[in-house]
Amino acid sequence: MMYPDFDTNRMNPVFFSIIAFFSTFAGGLLAFKFRDKLHYILSFTAGVLLGVVSFEVLPEIFELSQTTGIPSTGAMISLVAGFLFFHGLEKFVLIHHTHESDYAAHRHPETGILSALALAGHSAMDGVGIGIAFQISDATGVIVAVAVIAHDFSDGLNTVSLMLAHHNSNARSYAMLILDSLAPLIGAASTLFFKIPSSLLLLYLGFFSGFLLYIAASDILPEAHSQNRASITGRLIMCTCLGALFIFATAYFSK
Repeated sequence: MMYPDFDTNRMNPVFFSIIAFFSTFAGGLLAFKFRDKLHYILSFTAGVLLGVVSFEVLPEIFELSQTTGIPSTGAMISLVAGFLFFHGLEKFVLIHHTHESDYAAHRHPETGILSALALAGHSAMDGVGIGIAFQISDATGVIVAVAVIAHDFSDGLNTVSLMLAHHNSNARSYAMLILDSLAPLIGAASTLFFKIPSSLLLLYLGFFSGFLLYIAASDILPEAHSQNRASITGRLIMCTCLGALFIFATAYFSK
């Protein structure tokens, strides 16, 4: 039986994904500590997810499409499919009707769990991204790893914010935070055993872009503005802008 050769260079992705673990966990702890400011955190979170899609994932799709010669059309179709899949899952499986809040208080912990699982899947592929980058070169790997570590802090914050916003218990929220923190490590470790074809990676990136856009636009932002207080609306919008700006700066300075 053949075993992979665990040399020092191949273990680099795992080393950086361990740092990503602590970065994600720290972000989640911040969300627990400032839960009374959850509307501001959620607004910032929505901007972060918008920024991740706009300034990291989509540019990666177009760059990968250009270097491989594979059309980006499939990734864009996958983006729409990801958005509609999560929309359908929430509306039909969870029976989460848009206007039910007009006539009764509602609690859907499952929505928070599914949203957090989507983020965990994204975090796992962050780890895969680190591993693939190191397969290209150590320099590329370090650049990608720094970007992932920077925004994984927000991933942890996002995960806990979503769980608490949908009235999940502290125990469940901590469990999902641990899962999300471990996800980059699992993703990076998996790349020691196989390589992902560029065509499939493009489809993944598109699909999870749709996931993240749906979570930001249809889940997080409405929850952030649920208090409907005009006095804080401007501040909430500013937090969303700051979240997007944070990811833009991370993506720009990590190049």
